Amino acid sequence: LWGVVHNGIKVYPGAISVMKNLNKLKKRFVLISNAPRPSKSVEKYLLNLKMDKAFVKNIFTSGEAALYALKKNIYGKKFYHIGPERDKDLILGFEKNKTDLEKCDFILCTGLFDYKEDSVDYYKNLLKDYTDIKMICTNPDLIVHRGTKAEYCAGTLATAFEDLGGTVVYFGKPHSEIYNFCTNNNKEKILAVGDNIRTDIVGANNMKFDSLFITSGIHKNEFLNLSAENYDKVLEKYKAKTNYYQEKLVW
Repeated sequence: LWGVVHNGIKVYPGAISVMKNLNKLKKRFVLISNAPRPSKSVEKYLLNLKMDKAFVKNIFTSGEAALYALKKNIYGKKFYHIGPERDKDLILGFEKNKTDLEKCDFILCTGLFDYKEDSVDYYKNLLKDYTDIKMICTNPDLIVHRGTKAEYCAGTLATAFEDLGGTVVYFGKPHSEIYNFCTNNNKEKILAVGDNIRTDIVGANNMKFDSLFITSGIHKNEFLNLSAENYDKVLEKYKAKTNYYQEKLVW
């Protein structure tokens, strides 16, 4: 979604045309997002960006996948939440289970606090004495571009926590669970479209899906002034491969 269909501020007309044509051809498509919020929250967000209701019928988020684990108390009951105010939808109904670091069963990471969006060191200092507690990461992405501004995602904090010696459970691309929720890999021929090599393309590789990589997204600086015949070399650095390239998603 982010980087392919929209940039956090507006939707891309070319991507909308693609979805229109897929609907005309009766091709099923699912909008999979590493958003750390329930699928319904992302649906509202897309409608606020003026996306047609016809395109938001099939949305599945990493937050939705994590929600199943929360409901079943798989990692315990009490959690310490690290994330911005906008992610509160994920813990609606679980507010009584929210506690501090000293009392929690696990750390629920949906992103960075609103008041500490730029300092990863702050979180390293916060968590350095709690590496025996498991972290649940609801968004494996490292960064996202909101318009032209780069913002840290939960994946950056999860990586820092692992560097400290902590254990992280990830929900979202490239991990198989999120794909298993919304595909039937044995009966469907699938094309995965994405702009993030380590989540979208590696996820497609892991699932043995064909993939289309969008070069103008999260990795755009790596493709500047690069000829098309050298594109594969960028993906090789991430131990990934793709079937197709487009600068932007268009029909």
